[in-house]
Parts: sequence; C-alpha cells; structure tokens
Amino acid sequence: MANPNSRKNNPQANMALKEHLREFKNRVIKSAVATVLGAIGGFFLYMPFIEAIKEPLDEVNARQGREAILNYANVQSSFSIMVTVSLYIGLVLAAPVWLYQLWAFITPALYKKEKRYALGFIFSAIPMFIIGLITAWICLPAAVYALTAFNPEGTSNIISADVYIPFVVKFMVSFALSFVIPVILVGLNFMGILRGRTILKAWRWVVVFVATVAAMTAPGTDVMTMFYLAAPLLFFFFLAIFICIMHDKRKDKKLAKLAAGMDSDQLNRATSPEELDQLGRVEENDSAKY
Repeated sequence: MANPNSRKNNPQANMALKEHLREFKNRVIKSAVATVLGAIGGFFLYMPFIEAIKEPLDEVNARQGREAILNYANVQSSFSIMVTVSLYIGLVLAAPVWLYQLWAFITPALYKKEKRYALGFIFSAIPMFIIGLITAWICLPAAVYALTAFNPEGTSNIISADVYIPFVVKFMVSFALSFVIPVILVGLNFMGILRGRTILKAWRWVVVFVATVAAMTAPGTDVMTMFYLAAPLLFFFFLAIFICIMHDKRKDKKLAKLAAGMDSDQLNRATSPEELDQLGRVEENDSAKY
C-alpha cells in the first residue's frame, strides 16, 4: 500500500495539525535524549573544564602576586554547578543531533532554493561559531587579568563559582555569536531582505562596535589581544559586505534581463561578445541623441 505522506504522493508536504504536533514531539524527544546522553559525558568533562577556566585565576596569582581563588558559596553549590555545566556541555555535544532534528522538521515547508540557503547558513554558521569560541578562549586569560587588575593593593579576589562560570560561558557565547553576525547578514541579503549597500553604509558603526568590544576584552597595554579579536571580526564583516554586493549585482543583472523579455534559458546563458558590442553601440546611440 502506497504511503500517502510520501513525497511522490504528497509533493507539497501537506500535513494535518495533529501530524505536525506528533512529529514535533518526536523530534523534541530525540533531541532531549541526545542532550541527556551528552550531559552524562559532560560529567566526565566537568573537572577538566573547571581546571581549564581556573588557569586565568592561577595566572593572576602568578603575575600580580595576590590571591585569586574560585569559591563555592554553600554546600550544594558545587553539585548544582556541576549539573548545570554538564548540561551546557551536553547541549554542545548533542548539537549535531538537535540541529538535524530542527532541519528535518522545517525542511518540508521550504522550497528547493530556500533549502539551499538554509544549508549554506548552517554549514557556514557552525565553523564561524567555533572560530568565535576559540578566539574567546584565547582572549579569556587577558580579560580576567585586566578586569581583576583594578583591585586595590593588598586585597584578594575570592570569586564565587556561580558567578565566574556563567561569566565565562556568556563571554565565550557572546564572542561566538559576534562571529556568526556576518553569516546572518549574508543570509538576509540572499533572502532579499537586506542589500549590500545598506550594510556598507553602517560600516563606521561596526568598526566602533568591534573596537569597543576588543578594547573591553584587552584594556590597558595589551594591544595584541585587542588586535587578535578586532582583525578577524572586521575581516569577516567586510567579506560579508563584498559577498552581498556581488550577489546584488548578479541579481540586478538577472532582473534587468527578465525585464527585457528574456526566458530562463537566455537568462542563464553567458552574454556573447557580439551582444556586448551591440549593447555598447546602443548606449552610444542613446548618448548621441542627447
């Protein structure tokens, strides 16, 4: 018996609301199971993670000659923080699963061109997110050292773990999202929502924003850390502008050819030298009239 929900028998991928809810529930359950399994693995990675994020505090002790320690405020805080961090790690480890489940849920509602754009966004955003995480990890020691340098002489930094760990997580996620912004701009441009010239007009504000973020990360005399952050952000931003402008030019040429009455075969065919020469002569004749 033929499946009524197959792509052949149901090319528009139409589903009843009940079927949508059932599919959504199944995909949420699969994502949750993957996250829980990842969190179990996160329990084993918890101690190495804590040791790694404590290194900037150890560096403060060595470079500034004063005490900077990670403090657990009460009896249950160490366990609750371990559970929270393990869930964060599990969410990251399960990312391929829940991203696929999200993709599989929304794909039937997309056209072929939209699927291409969505796939391009996912495969571009994930590497950029990882690059942002790596950059944040490199800049974290300098940020911690600079922010604790404002302590008065003879004082110590007894930092609560339930404050320090969210600070590290937010610090890294903020940097990672900053690296995804150029991908989002390109995606909005390809969907026809934002033109490249419009983005280019705001370049001064972007430079100020990037410089401010980099300066907050590496205040004082640590210019190289500021450069390491600002340089890739600006590079990817202007690369996104270039891609958007080139896409706009190609799109405008296609629209101009469509307005001239060309069909799809003529539209995809390269312009011949004779046609280019004819276009040049037409422009000369038009300019001669005026």
